Amino acid sequence: MNVIWRNYICRLRQGKVPHRCQSGVHPAAPLGSRILTDPAKVFEHNMWDYMQWSKEEEAAARKKVEENSATRVAPEEQVKFENDANKYWNTFYQTHKNKFFKNRNWLLREFPEILPVDQNTKEKVEESSRDQVRSNFSRMQGTEVHCQKSCVSSDPPSKGRSNFSNLDLEEHSKGPGKTERFPGSSATFRILEVGCGAGNSVFPILNTLQNIPGSFLYCCDFAPEAVDLVKSHASYSEAQCSAFIHDVCDDGLAYPFPDGILDVILLVFVLSSIHPDRMQAVVHRLSRLLKPGGMLLFRDHGRYDNAQLRFKKGRCLSENFYVRGDGTRAYFFTKGEIHHMFCEAGLHEKQNLVDHRLQVNRKKQVAMHRVWVQGKFQKPLHWTQRR
Repeated sequence: MNVIWRNYICRLRQGKVPHRCQSGVHPAAPLGSRILTDPAKVFEHNMWDYMQWSKEEEAAARKKVEENSATRVAPEEQVKFENDANKYWNTFYQTHKNKFFKNRNWLLREFPEILPVDQNTKEKVEESSRDQVRSNFSRMQGTEVHCQKSCVSSDPPSKGRSNFSNLDLEEHSKGPGKTERFPGSSATFRILEVGCGAGNSVFPILNTLQNIPGSFLYCCDFAPEAVDLVKSHASYSEAQCSAFIHDVCDDGLAYPFPDGILDVILLVFVLSSIHPDRMQAVVHRLSRLLKPGGMLLFRDHGRYDNAQLRFKKGRCLSENFYVRGDGTRAYFFTKGEIHHMFCEAGLHEKQNLVDHRLQVNRKKQVAMHRVWVQGKFQKPLHWTQRR
């Protein structure tokens, strides 16, 4: 057992680990949360919510990260991991198919924004977004648009890893005189999941949205194998969903829909796999896809998560950025980094928290600190993207 977790269990059994509320009811905890108030019961559940770290535990985690990041991957190897990122993930899905990750049935609990809001609230942003959507269509169809310096012009399509198979896209790209059609063009509520993988978020969402008229889900991944897995799933339907290959790091690639039409973007355990130098550009580009009032929902690895502490020496690419044995990569965020990144893209912060939990392996009697960062960021009604 890792010395950090062994010491933690000892402290639990001695009653020396602080808890937010000794009464057993956490004042801010959602219904159904498990709060550990009795250290003797730590192995009665697989996961405990709202854990706090002692100063000693945080210092031990910081020391562990300093140790495992002391030796860096050689520069030429780092270039290979960057250039072949999609190949490593494609191999991952060829190997594991849809068996590696569990379905994210927790999404609605953490992100109720996935469901359409009531009609009255939607009408508040409908008028302000209509003009922007119309303008975005014009830009994508080749019409020249003159903007002030603060406006963002459309990037021309370029060759790359983007693949749209839906016939509606053909209508969308024919020119200014044609009907404004694209996948999900008749929908009134649109969601995009970035980095959909094998569909572990896609199908729980579709199951929820199937009885909500006017809803449509887009999902993309830069690994062709992942997109094929989604499309071959028995619950996949082009009437409700459009899955496509897309590399979000390539700003020149066109999406199968215009800017400014999405109600929700889901960015869950995706940004961490991107090189830190490219993250800000990705967030900027995604923010342009949201309609005014639209929400970007984020969840990813947090600093000093057990996954970060478990990396061996020689797997560190740069500060808090690592490569796994299979060639896939992971970055570990702080809430301050997330705040800066999304607010720099012109979005308003609605939630930004660090989710500390204790994950328990009852069979092996092992407890592991899990740390995730979760945020909700909204596009203002009058939006100007920062450069």
